[in-house]
Amino acid sequence: MDVRALQTLRAVRTQGGVTGAAAVLHLTPSAVSQQLAGLTRDAGVPLTERVGRGLRLTAAGDALADAALDVAVALERARSACAEFAGSPTGTVRVSAFQSAARLLLPGLLTRVAARGGIAVECADEDVAQDAFPALADRHDVVVAHRPAEGPAGWGDGVRVVPLLREPMDVAVPVDSPLAARAALAPADLDGAGWIAVREGFPVARVLDDIGVRAGTVPRVVQRINDFHVVEALVAAGHGIALLPRYSCGGHPGVRLVPLAGVRAGRQVDALVRPDVAERRVVGVVLDELVALAAELRRA
Repeated sequence: MDVRALQTLRAVRTQGGVTGAAAVLHLTPSAVSQQLAGLTRDAGVPLTERVGRGLRLTAAGDALADAALDVAVALERARSACAEFAGSPTGTVRVSAFQSAARLLLPGLLTRVAARGGIAVECADEDVAQDAFPALADRHDVVVAHRPAEGPAGWGDGVRVVPLLREPMDVAVPVDSPLAARAALAPADLDGAGWIAVREGFPVARVLDDIGVRAGTVPRVVQRINDFHVVEALVAAGHGIALLPRYSCGGHPGVRLVPLAGVRAGRQVDALVRPDVAERRVVGVVLDELVALAAELRRA
């Protein structure tokens, strides 16, 4: 079986079809279809099936995609075994992070990796709904993702998870609000407040929902904005309150972050890496630096 065709089969599964696989593999959809057809001939059983206008893997296709991942891991492990004799690891590592984590982590990561020499880090900022983060690992070597800290990980079996840090979520209120003078705020103190939340499906939105469940109320959302800079500006102008991460926000002079009392509200920041990509020595170096940087931030 052709190794490239096996990679294509995996991409069809993780990207949800031929079009998505073609995009991450830099192929045309017809080239993807041709590789799938050849792989099907080699396998001797149908690997895909039509669902409406789309395509999904059959049970045999899923089994082969799992085996294809084992093949990819073995190949990268073999390359790494040879690379051990080539001195210090060199190369380019593509790192994606959602915006607030990019602001928190990427400057320090670039500084730390540059001090080692021989490794280039290409950065991107991508914030997606929580269940879409694993698919980004087909386009980036390391994906910095986030999820509600108190819930299940939910990243699936297709990526390796490297925990980075738990970031508490505080209530952002205007500095001239009576709430700003409080040492902490309980959910009952916020009953009836207008919330500026992120869009549905994004991790911070789920944290706010959890707070509402624990408080026995439904938060009244007045705006949905994903850019925390904009959220801070709206809070400072008195247009609502918000949940914001403690380490990466709070720089606006018109906003105070007040801890929550009686509720563990936070987000877990993880690095997601495809198992085969995780075998690359140069990727391991960048992951080590990310973990060390996150530990410094937790201690600060």
